[in-house]
Amino acid sequence: MVRALEKYIRPGIKTTPFCPGCGHGILMGLILRAIDELQMDMKKMLFVSGIGCAAWIPSPHYNGDTLHTLHGRALAFATGAKLFNPELCVMVISGDGDLSSIGGNHLIHAARRNLDLKVICANNMIYGMTGGQVASTTPKGTKTSTTDEGNPYPPFDLCRLVKAAGATYVARYSVTQPVALVRAIKRILLREGFSFIEVLSPCPTQYGRRNRLDRPEDLIRDLIRRCVTEEEAEGMTDEELAEKIITGEFLA
Repeated sequence: MVRALEKYIRPGIKTTPFCPGCGHGILMGLILRAIDELQMDMKKMLFVSGIGCAAWIPSPHYNGDTLHTLHGRALAFATGAKLFNPELCVMVISGDGDLSSIGGNHLIHAARRNLDLKVICANNMIYGMTGGQVASTTPKGTKTSTTDEGNPYPPFDLCRLVKAAGATYVARYSVTQPVALVRAIKRILLREGFSFIEVLSPCPTQYGRRNRLDRPEDLIRDLIRRCVTEEEAEGMTDEELAEKIITGEFLA
């Protein structure tokens, strides 16, 4: 992290809890970069997270007000905070297990109500902190601690889910697309309504090692190879798209 962003880190924080190769540290810096470029007042922001690896991004690292809440209940706490103080810029930062598996019901209803919340879902496609279990976002056929022969079920497409539920801004980017991701974060910070960004983040410790991608560089290269824009996807066949992940803004 560049020194210009150190002012956003809580005094006394020297290290992060993220494993080597985890994308959450990258995401933590990109969120701060977006805040810095917009010169947002951290005293007017609230960061809410649930339980899981991604929940550690704002708390305890960010030098601002944070709510580190119950597993799956980040959006419920964020809703209460926003209703109590509508002037707050409330950003929810949590993982796919927390937001879409355990907290899936809160996710669809928060989008349906179109509350003015900025939601960033760090999706590593597995339960990273609690043992590597299968999640609602785990790709079909993927091995986890609870699906050692491969996940038999198709995953949620979180962007299509929240778009259908009523979100006003929906996007998906990988941590390997930092310029586009910072641009998207800046957009949700400046707009009203329920905004959602799915951020693909590699997890070598739980996802990678069970699926022969345990080296951090392997997961990064895999994301770079698989992520394509909507424009690139238009020229591909169904077979070519089978293993691809379409990124971009789906509702803006």
